Amino acid sequence: MTQVNMAVNLGGLEMKNPVTVASGTYAAGREYNDFVPVEMLGAVTTKGVSLNGWEGNASPRIAETPSGMLNSIGLQNPGVAVLKEKDLSWLEGRDVPVIVNVSGHSFEEYVQVIEALDDDDRVSAYEVNISCPNVDSGGMTFGTHVPSVEKIVGLCREATKKPMIVKLSPNVTDITEIARAAEASGADALSLINTLLGMAIDARTRKPVLARVVGGLSGPAVKPVALCMVWQVHNAVNVPILGMGGIMNGTDAVEFMLAGATAVSVGTANFVNPLATREVIEGIRAYCEEQGVTDVNELVGGLQC
Repeated sequence: MTQVNMAVNLGGLEMKNPVTVASGTYAAGREYNDFVPVEMLGAVTTKGVSLNGWEGNASPRIAETPSGMLNSIGLQNPGVAVLKEKDLSWLEGRDVPVIVNVSGHSFEEYVQVIEALDDDDRVSAYEVNISCPNVDSGGMTFGTHVPSVEKIVGLCREATKKPMIVKLSPNVTDITEIARAAEASGADALSLINTLLGMAIDARTRKPVLARVVGGLSGPAVKPVALCMVWQVHNAVNVPILGMGGIMNGTDAVEFMLAGATAVSVGTANFVNPLATREVIEGIRAYCEEQGVTDVNELVGGLQC
């Protein structure tokens, strides 16, 4: 049997395997730990955290769609102090790097969240979320315009020396333009894609299904778009990519790596299969063994066009 090196380096973050979880789909791992011990993951990515917490959007804020789901949670979270007290304390001592997803209402709030965390050794890296479609300020507002991308990434870069992953929105005309701006402003890696803007309508009531009307589409339905954008960005920048968007199994993950992702995030799959992360890790390893690949990094960008 082929011995496979599964370790990857995501912009300075050492991961024992290339699998983490998409922010907001896994909390900090406490609820999933009985199914898949968090130590099995390459990294844990927390739900997005702001300085003082956000209330989130009104309900209903989840809707099933063909091959996917819409969410309009709105970055609900209790704030950075609670994250440190509860989630980081629970993760402390476990053999897994922690990526904290950072959000904010303003440029300054992103920096303040990082400053509140940066001397905490329990935090291994940041995922700077400039791409959430479900809030009226911050989020996607910052991630679709090159000057604001340059400003926010630059400010965050000044605030930390830890690995900084910038999460990109697919809801743009040219994602490579945004990717290059983030790279030039100090991103160590890029994560993509966040959810696609979408909506659902109840024909009988003639009303939107979601209280906020629109939400973010995720799940297998977005995978072709995500693969395309990962491939485009891989060919446009030199920093590594954390790929996500409809990954349900090991084969999906391998496809993202072939398109150019160094690591992958499992998101919506966690809601339908609490063993999804384990199956993705095992699936990547099984693919490598079958193909005679001794180092998972050989897959990165291996698409043969």
